[in-house]
Amino acid sequence: MRGGILHTEKISNLISSKVVASASEGAVLHDLFQLTDQLMDTAPVRLIGIGVPSVVDVEKGIVYDVQNIPSWKEVPLKAVMEARYNVPVFINNDANCFAVGEKYFGWGKGVSTMVGLSIGTGLGAGIIINDRLYEGLNCGAGEFGMVDYLDHNYEYYASGQFFRDIHHTTGEKMFKQAEMQEKGAIDLFAEFGKHLGNAIKMILYTHDPQLVVLGGSVSRAYRYYEQSMWEQVRTFAYPKSLESFDIRLSRLEHCGIYGAAALCFNKATF
Repeated sequence: MRGGILHTEKISNLISSKVVASASEGAVLHDLFQLTDQLMDTAPVRLIGIGVPSVVDVEKGIVYDVQNIPSWKEVPLKAVMEARYNVPVFINNDANCFAVGEKYFGWGKGVSTMVGLSIGTGLGAGIIINDRLYEGLNCGAGEFGMVDYLDHNYEYYASGQFFRDIHHTTGEKMFKQAEMQEKGAIDLFAEFGKHLGNAIKMILYTHDPQLVVLGGSVSRAYRYYEQSMWEQVRTFAYPKSLESFDIRLSRLEHCGIYGAAALCFNKATF
């Protein structure tokens, strides 16, 4: 868990704490309370935003089936946090948080329609339409990685799974080798870029955004797949649309915290 205080677009009082994945629902909540208590003691807090790697009932603030914490099957997190801290609480999926964080604090400023694409162990995305986060009916909008592609899906070819499951290595190892100018690693990233370019083309066909912002661990190696990615994107059937389209690499440090805070701006009325 990581948390911080956001004030005038700056994060302060950054706190991290480890989570025991096998812990009970109550034990994990206790850890969350401890972290939040520390933050609440450092500054007057008006709103709380929380990003979680799971499906969320956004209106009720119920968190379902957190992938790495098996005990969190159905947690009414919004109600629990609001009862304890007596301030409004906003909760959403972490990929949605990334997108809305970029909208309010990153490259998305002034952009009304964009997609935040998080490339890590999976391929997650959040969608901004008309300056607002679009979550879909079940907080499932933006699951582009699950769309069928070749013999599997886009996530299999355009995330860390490409390195792990297809080439039996890791993106981190290939990145280090690419930094040493090893041709095999550089060629592998070029292959990866083609798949990612196809994923972005699919996003262009379905959502026609002005901007895609890339984040996540695999984005660190961007310079090694940027060219092949763009080569594939430029095969888009409507070249006129590409004149007003761009792809940017996130420059937000602690983007998860910015994104959680941005949920408050996205939902709250001031």
